[in-house]
Amino acid sequence: MDTNAPLIETRDIVKHFGSVIALSGVSMSVNRGEVLCLLGDNGAGKSTLIKTLAGVHKPTTGEFLVDGRHVTFTSPRDALDAGIATVYQDLAMIPLMSVTRNFFMGREPTKGVWPLRYVDFDHCAEVTRDEMHKIGIDVRDPNQAVGTLSGGERQCVAIARAVYFGAKVLILDEPTSALGVAQTSMVLKYIHQVRQKGLGVIFITHNVRHAYAVGDRFTVLNRGKTLGTFAKAEIPIDELQNLMAGGKELQVLSSELGGMV
Repeated sequence: MDTNAPLIETRDIVKHFGSVIALSGVSMSVNRGEVLCLLGDNGAGKSTLIKTLAGVHKPTTGEFLVDGRHVTFTSPRDALDAGIATVYQDLAMIPLMSVTRNFFMGREPTKGVWPLRYVDFDHCAEVTRDEMHKIGIDVRDPNQAVGTLSGGERQCVAIARAVYFGAKVLILDEPTSALGVAQTSMVLKYIHQVRQKGLGVIFITHNVRHAYAVGDRFTVLNRGKTLGTFAKAEIPIDELQNLMAGGKELQVLSSELGGMV
């Protein structure tokens, strides 16, 4: 493992679905202790890139490196084993199931000897309470349904779960899209905490202001291609917004609409 290499890196990733070109040469990287924001409008290729990084799709061509080594993922399990955890927009949680059960889903620790093994729910509840307390969320009863938590708290449960189970890179798919101001603030603060632990974060969003609040670098996608990657010091927020939204197209549209008045 090359400790100086990015945690993950893509080089000219191309993905075809039959005759449809979803990605047409995407290059990006994320380093330890860094938040890379992936920006782009609908149809830019963000979802396809996420699923490629997460092992759902295999790239048609291009290179994918983890810790400086070339990898080929054949399933999401391969990505998890490599330390890449994806928190999707729908969170993959069961609302009527407890916070603890959602936190440990599929990874429950057991006690005893087969055939008398059983899940150690006391330990699970203690870990869940402690992990949530670390990020400032007081879960009085870990057995309460996760659906009783706010949207921001559920996002934090999903992120904390990935961190606890050893993720080195977190891919966050629109984590603030359906949240209010207070809940968004909670999630952004936690992303900052995660970065300070040395993890890499790929933050996918439509919201440039949310990205600018926590991002170190910004990669902009448009129609399956990388328009560029910029450090925060290199690009002001208004310019980043125009680049993401297609500044030239907006100017043309504005001129057309102005001529109709």
